[in-house]
Formats: sequence, structure tokens, C-alpha cells
Amino acid sequence: MTAAEVCFDAPRSARPPALRLFCFPYAGGSAAVFRDWQSSLPAAIEVCAVELPGHGKRVRERLCRSIDQIVASVLPCVEQYLDAPYAFFGHSMGALIAFELTRALENGNAAPAHLFVAGRRAPHLPRRERSIDDMDESSFNNELRRLDGTPQEVLESPELMQLISPILRADFGLCDSFPSCPLPALCTPMTAMGGLQDREIARDDLAAWRQHTTGSFSVSMLAGNHFFINSSRQEILGLIVRHLAKSGILG
Repeated sequence: MTAAEVCFDAPRSARPPALRLFCFPYAGGSAAVFRDWQSSLPAAIEVCAVELPGHGKRVRERLCRSIDQIVASVLPCVEQYLDAPYAFFGHSMGALIAFELTRALENGNAAPAHLFVAGRRAPHLPRRERSIDDMDESSFNNELRRLDGTPQEVLESPELMQLISPILRADFGLCDSFPSCPLPALCTPMTAMGGLQDREIARDDLAAWRQHTTGSFSVSMLAGNHFFINSSRQEILGLIVRHLAKSGILG
């Protein structure tokens, strides 16, 4: 089994597709978040759902403690799949990963056709006031309830929380530690998406991504809370297809 087969929850096509869509999950999520995407997209788009170290099928691997570590782990796998045009989609933590991978690939002259960032304020904006590292288990569980992304039955199960708490803490920690200093702007076209009922991320937080690209930029607000990726899946996929179609890649 190759590194790429471990990294992606999708078989590689016999022939290169018109475009590959690499998808990066939110904190605590796995490649399974994108399991139903392929069936709802045109056949010309191949979904490559990324499995991060310590998550999903890679749960036995060591968790990453920084975005840089994740990029170093995932980049060699992605580079094996660049025999076709490609785009990135990332939700919340996944948006930061996709953003930094885009930077690395632009430096190598292999930029994506489009970068979709969802449910994440622009990286230069202030973060949560209290670090996850400072929270005891009770406070951490309350934070998860407030974010409304962890099922109640999981929050109420000490056994399940013992399994997922280290993963969530590591993921939240690496997001909190992402540098907020000014970064050189990308040249890749970018679309930011958010949930209309998201209590964490406002439209202005998404619009602030504008300064991180010299390419085209747009913001779209969809129905749902921070996890609108679940409630507005078809709308998200429609947006992705429309933006990619504008580039002419899909014919």
C-alpha cells in the first residue's frame, strides 16, 4: 500500500479526471466527512478526501501538533496526484491546511485551480480568547457543546470522550497556534463560505480572506450553523461546480 493510498479515502482512477478535488476535514473529522460527495458531483470531478494522521483509518498514527507537520505529511501524497488539474476544499481546520498546502504548491509552480475555504475566519484575525490547553475536561466538553458539532451521545459517554478528546484537543491546539503574522498573498482564486447561523464565524470574518489572494475572490453564505457542511452539502457542491466551470476546466 502506497503513502497516497493511506492518505486518501478514494481509489485512483485508471485515467486522470478533468479535475481532482482534494477535501480536508474540520477538527476531529476524518475523510468520511466527504464520503457522499463523489456521487453528487459530475463524473469529471474526482473527490480525494484526505485522511489526516491520527484520524479515521490512520488513527494509529501519531497526531500532528502543527499545520506545518500536517503539510509535511500530506504534501508528498498530494504531489503523486498532480497529473490533472486540481482544487482544494477545506472546512474550519481543513481550510487552514488547504491554505498552507496551496502556499507550498504555489512555491513549486503547481498551484490549484481554486481554493475553497469554509467555516474559518481569515488567519490574521484574532482567535478564541481562551486556549484549549487551559481547559479542563468539563470546560472542554462545554466548549464542544457550544460549537454544536459533537453528537450528544458522544459527549455523554466517558468511554467515547476518552477516545476522541485527545484528537480534538490536538486539532484545536494546532488551529490556535497557527501564526497570525502577515503572510504573503496567494495568487490562487479563492472562495470563502460560511453558515448564516454560525455563532463563531461572521461574514466579515470570511470576507477578510480577500487580503490573502491576488486572484479572484468571493464570499457565499449558506443555511446552517458552523457545520453547514452537513446541512447545505448540495449548495456547497453546486458552488464548487459553478466556480470550477468558470475556469473552463470542466469543459
